[in-house]
Amino acid sequence: MTVRLDQRPGLGRLYVKAVATARSRRGDRLPEISVEMAGVAVDREHLASYVEVCGFRHSDLLPPTYPHVLAFPLAVTLMVDPSFPFPLPGLVHVANRITQQRPLHADDRLTLRVRATDLRTHPRGRQFDMTTAATVDGEPVWTEASTYLCRARPSSNGSSSPARGGGQGGGPQSSAGGQNGGPSPTAIWRVPGNIGRRYAAVSGDVNPIHLNPLAARLFGFRRAIAHGMWLKARCLAALEGRLPDALTASVEFKSPLLLPSTIAFSARLGERGWTIAVSHDGSGRAHLAWNRRGNTAAVS
Repeated sequence: MTVRLDQRPGLGRLYVKAVATARSRRGDRLPEISVEMAGVAVDREHLASYVEVCGFRHSDLLPPTYPHVLAFPLAVTLMVDPSFPFPLPGLVHVANRITQQRPLHADDRLTLRVRATDLRTHPRGRQFDMTTAATVDGEPVWTEASTYLCRARPSSNGSSSPARGGGQGGGPQSSAGGQNGGPSPTAIWRVPGNIGRRYAAVSGDVNPIHLNPLAARLFGFRRAIAHGMWLKARCLAALEGRLPDALTASVEFKSPLLLPSTIAFSARLGERGWTIAVSHDGSGRAHLAWNRRGNTAAVS
């Protein structure tokens, strides 16, 4: 079944519904529903705010991560549907893969289609992919798969604690970025404490773990944490002008980026594309790992 929207849904109302229905959500199947919206136009003022927060240049070309923001209300619409089995509050974003077939322009009108796929088990709970496809006049131009983890209830030994997990709290960790034998950093970034609030204002992702340290502690984080998609966008912005028009950018969010923080960014160009790592500048704890392939024929 396809739900077709005529206008962008209000995220405030959707988040209220997500909180109100969180305790009642059960099930072991994803709904066979897609959410679609045609003729999605870019608000240039909003685009300007987005590129400022993420570090891109001002341009009529859309950053490769920008359609994620356009499609986010559709994804939330699906995740608050009564048939969706997992509560939205507390879902952990552990990976993201974007494929861009060609540059997207600010005057392109996109048709966006979102669905949930590939429910599978994970050592810390269950994972699924929220997939998005964008077309312009029927031409496929952009796709995305965002992987989310629904954590199982913590065991008595605390093995489900986000402090010991990865992603924004759920996958394996490693050291990178010039620590413990890793590559030397390309740049050192100081991430301010308000970046979660600033990115929330342009993305609509107002999950409280990104906004307020007290709210973040309710979910097991010592401080507010950065959005994974802000960190991915910041990495893409650092490589702006050196990426091909058609690309695939696939990242894993290894561990929460507590705010504020100082992080090490490493970028190396090899035969198969860019290899990216972001880690804590002091401890070397990995926050993000990325391998980008520029040839779309190589996309699996």
